[in-house]
Amino acid sequence: MTSIAIIGAGPGLGAAVARRFGREGFDVALIARDHERTNALAAELRREGVTARGFAADVRDPKALAAALDAANATLGPVEVLQYSPVPQRDFMLPVLETTHADLTGPVEFSVYGPVVAVQQVLPGMRALGRGTVLFVNGGTAVVPHPDRAGTSIAFAAESAYGHLLHDALGGEGIHVAQLIVPGAIIAGHHRKDPAVLADTLWGIHQERHGFRHYADDLDS
Repeated sequence: MTSIAIIGAGPGLGAAVARRFGREGFDVALIARDHERTNALAAELRREGVTARGFAADVRDPKALAAALDAANATLGPVEVLQYSPVPQRDFMLPVLETTHADLTGPVEFSVYGPVVAVQQVLPGMRALGRGTVLFVNGGTAVVPHPDRAGTSIAFAAESAYGHLLHDALGGEGIHVAQLIVPGAIIAGHHRKDPAVLADTLWGIHQERHGFRHYADDLDS
């Protein structure tokens, strides 16, 4: 049995993806900073019949993130699907003319160093399986930079570039790397941006394995 590791797992998109992939037979590793929250979500999923475990890690702490993914692998089996979708901190979103080099440390650790650590940690297992999927979930500033959200605009652009490079480099090994752009907020009940709808979209990307960038909705939404 293989697993999906959801980095940034919470009660919205993370929980919906866990349920969607869990229905397809995946064991689920829920990774976030708040261990109490991931454990509670894992317990809820187990009551629904999904094999799930919670693990604690801050994506800005490379050692903790690597350790959480190692623990997930040891507990649930090889990570076949990695989803990187933590929600950026509000203080990453300063106007561009107020953003100093120091203000970019957090966004870059969050959206560049974190993904690189995560991918490098699970890649050997995917290669051993001969298959895998890496899913990056980003907001619209990954495509259209916003002058009042400089940190995420810059860091998401770098994360996008890293993901696209991985897509090109790993496709021949059976490892699909893709990005889902979710413009604006995730909205319960929205026909395209409800968490369950987005989870279906991500399942489809995993299954269809076509192209790098996908859009959950129009960019001006």
